[in-house]
Amino acid sequence: MDDLNFECTGCGNCCHDLRLALTVTEAIDWLQRGGQMELLCEAIPWPVEPEPGNAQAEYKRARSTPAMSGTLPVRISIILAAAFTGACPNLHADMRCGIYEQRPLVCRIYPAEINPFVALVPENKGCPSEAWQKTPLQRQGVLVDETTYHLVQQSRRANQLEAPLRTQICLELGLNSAALANEGFLIHAPESDALLAALQRIQAAPASQDTTTEWVFVSNRTETVETLLSVGATGHLVAPTPADTFRYHGFFPSSPS
Repeated sequence: MDDLNFECTGCGNCCHDLRLALTVTEAIDWLQRGGQMELLCEAIPWPVEPEPGNAQAEYKRARSTPAMSGTLPVRISIILAAAFTGACPNLHADMRCGIYEQRPLVCRIYPAEINPFVALVPENKGCPSEAWQKTPLQRQGVLVDETTYHLVQQSRRANQLEAPLRTQICLELGLNSAALANEGFLIHAPESDALLAALQRIQAAPASQDTTTEWVFVSNRTETVETLLSVGATGHLVAPTPADTFRYHGFFPSSPS
């Protein structure tokens, strides 16, 4: 891998049109400031435990919770996402962050990747070319910036420890549908006051893990639904005119109607 340098130029490109993955505490702070939140839900079929030593499976397992869809064991993965179109609500006109000292972990870590299985590719970032010319960030694929390294570790620990809380939040709000992992996300946008209250309750007194609620797969592809049903899962196609409150964001074209 190439060596990478990085020094922020303050262009503000990374502060527009985003969904920022937040911790529970960060989500509470975001809502209390008047920001909007979404819950991005995906489910991973998990009929058997992978063989020991499968690093990617272990990573996914640690950041998800067990559940059932019909008779199919699955693991549920939820992202608490701050969502905004255009500029971040905390971004000033001079491109300075209005909550810089309290900004979320994901903002502090940028442009480094939190997922160890995702390579840092400058072309995939919004930073200008001059941002990649100064302070050492990564050498041979390994982070050498100590501050960023420790922030990445902190983010990974929070993601793992809070996985049951994120699922609990969904269930408390009556949300039990998800997209198939690697095919898309189901995006729930609950009312902000209800989400804030649920987050505060669960942070104060997390309940024991609920594995009894059945999760439902939603897809925009007929073949996906048919395959899931054939292995015992519960699922259905996205309706042409959805009555549900969620939105489906698929990574592949929909099946012909």
